[in-house]
Amino acid sequence: MTRTLPAAAVAATMGLLLAACGGSGGGDDDIGTISFYSPETADMTEEIAAAFEDQVGGNVTVTSGGTNEIVNRMLAEQDSPRGDVWYGGGGFMPFEFAKENGLLEPFTPDVVGDLELFDGPIQMREDEWHWIGADIFVLGLAYNTELVSADELPQTWEELADPRWNGEIQLPNPAASGTATLFVLSQVMSQGEDAAWDYFDSVVENASAIPDSGAGPTQAVAQGEASLGVAFEFMPYQLQEQQGAPVDFHIPENTPVLVNPIALIADGPNPEGAQQFVEWFLSTEGQQIRADWHYLVANDEVDMRIPLTPADVAGHAMDLDVDWVSENYDSIRNAWADRYGG
Repeated sequence: MTRTLPAAAVAATMGLLLAACGGSGGGDDDIGTISFYSPETADMTEEIAAAFEDQVGGNVTVTSGGTNEIVNRMLAEQDSPRGDVWYGGGGFMPFEFAKENGLLEPFTPDVVGDLELFDGPIQMREDEWHWIGADIFVLGLAYNTELVSADELPQTWEELADPRWNGEIQLPNPAASGTATLFVLSQVMSQGEDAAWDYFDSVVENASAIPDSGAGPTQAVAQGEASLGVAFEFMPYQLQEQQGAPVDFHIPENTPVLVNPIALIADGPNPEGAQQFVEWFLSTEGQQIRADWHYLVANDEVDMRIPLTPADVAGHAMDLDVDWVSENYDSIRNAWADRYGG
């Protein structure tokens, strides 16, 4: 399980934050406005913003969009940054790209100050604290339980190229979605570039649609428009509870299991407020909100709402070459767009 500070230490840190901000229930306006960028579920990020304002203070404005839209926004604003905090994006891969392009500010939050670099095979933070893992994402398949049985499910990613799935699968568009970018990068790493592009040709041929939204394939599966969809684990579990949808989650062998980070944007307009936000976000109180949205959070002291733990998924984790990701993140996305449109 992920190592976190004891509950007493977390509570003490929260107490210091609340005391500095004048207590909960309205907080301290001196914190100012915090600009929060995130591609995650919009209703969840708005709930996170409101909870911080209520418990700590200040004003949090949320900017939503696809992962690559968020990254492109930060690149365009680099000479005059407008964002303070960035959370989420299909795992740490886009954060590594952002770090290499000077978009992130290192910060070691007190609340997770003893967080090890690795927990088993899972890298929990950037070695100089440019990003910190907040959730654990498992790339897998959402499937419609009325259209495909458990014993029919692909056991490897390579099986998605089988003509048996023609017209039955969906994946998001890597030009817009961090979920899909992770899928593409991981397959190029595991199969080699030539074999991977041949594989993608077959997968695209099998796909009934390639929506821009990372959640789009799971929604299509829930509605019976596809049997399988490339997804992160929280997506089908949300629809199970919210809609009673006939959808579940399957983890193929040798798949990306990685943290979904939070980070400070370099030279943001409110660095002190941003630091307070990150401290709260990584506390038990902050993480419980995301757990309630069916995320697999990196804090083992919260109440999980999904039938998975970090220990359950670690055995599926593939090796991820962080340096290769940084060097190829943009070129692989562009290659996909040139080949298939985007």
